[in-house]
Amino acid sequence: MTTLIINIQELLQVRETSITKVSGAEMAKLPTIKNAFLVLKDNLIEDFGSMDNLPEIKAAKIIDATGKVVLPSWCDSHTHIVYAGNREQEFVDRINGLSYEEIANRGGGILNSAKKLNETSEEEIYEQSKVRLEEVMHLGTGAVEIKSGYGLTVDGELKMLRVIKKLAENHPIAIKATFLGAHAFPLHYKNDKAGYLDEMINEMLPEISKNKLADYVDVFCESGYFSVEETEKIMEAGLAFGLKPKIHVNQFNSIGGIQAGVKFNALSVDHLEIMNPEDIEALKDTETMPVALPSCSYFLSIPYTPAREMIKAGLPLALATDFNPGSTPSGNMNFVVATACIKMKMTPEEAINAATINGAYAMGLSETHGSITKGKKANLILTKPISSYYQIPYAFGSNLIESVFIEGEILK
Repeated sequence: MTTLIINIQELLQVRETSITKVSGAEMAKLPTIKNAFLVLKDNLIEDFGSMDNLPEIKAAKIIDATGKVVLPSWCDSHTHIVYAGNREQEFVDRINGLSYEEIANRGGGILNSAKKLNETSEEEIYEQSKVRLEEVMHLGTGAVEIKSGYGLTVDGELKMLRVIKKLAENHPIAIKATFLGAHAFPLHYKNDKAGYLDEMINEMLPEISKNKLADYVDVFCESGYFSVEETEKIMEAGLAFGLKPKIHVNQFNSIGGIQAGVKFNALSVDHLEIMNPEDIEALKDTETMPVALPSCSYFLSIPYTPAREMIKAGLPLALATDFNPGSTPSGNMNFVVATACIKMKMTPEEAINAATINGAYAMGLSETHGSITKGKKANLILTKPISSYYQIPYAFGSNLIESVFIEGEILK
């Protein structure tokens, strides 16, 4: 089926030739066409241009987008959407003065989520996660990465990854799966860390590989969680099973995780709230995408990723939600883009680049997602009438989305 969208006030992120990412000063450039048309055929972008050059097109559906903006759907490269229950009580505990680390030390945090997940049936976890996935799709997300990491047992981790696989099978959105068994040490391995690493490497990874349950391997490289040495061991094992690394680093401390990620050619290093000059230097001229998670900083009241310093140094930057029950119970990429502008001083152009083309790169989807390019997936956001795309981050509390297209179809 051919869909023609006409009179688009402004068509954003137009790339005639496909690029993989934008870095440094290039992040401030967002190519657009004013008074544009866009042609979708089946599930792909077929053509676009100025209304002045609109060719004759036989379209089954014509949409008049007068006063409206069209842009690629958001590419959210870091989420933990699959989980059981919630951690509302910990939210209140933090209001009452406990830190994230203090809550974790008394059995809360990731271990709390792991307990709930292992007590919940696979079908129930799927039903809860399906609601979250469909919510973020309606908020404009057209590609998403989902991590395991709340099982922390062989059965629990495989259960999570099977749920992710089922979500991908039953929804048109592009989903990438990441194995994050190294999210925390389970209680029964508290005094036997080598034992848990052995279980991940020799029991979990072979099963995950055999059943093709993951695309990536991840590690929470942080003081009190996994050391740099342990992180490197897990990345190496993941690579042996064909899983490229994407790792959590520098959320609370800079301990050398970025350098380890670069050494193993990680696709992305995520969080980056604490960045030293040597961390920024280590990322220069690499294929590793830095990913910032501003709504996590917002929710936990921790520092924000120093976007200005990183972009000034010539680095690329992606934005993602970190949607999870403990530190970011929201998958709203519109809020992420706004928060990046408001708190990280990114321009709207930089933030949109970070949430589309660079987000696609951070989950290996540059060839199919993240820009308005002929032959890419017809995954789009059509806004309500707005004065300009600056309104997207400016009106941070408003839902400015009229329609979301996934694979060329409007979400119902």
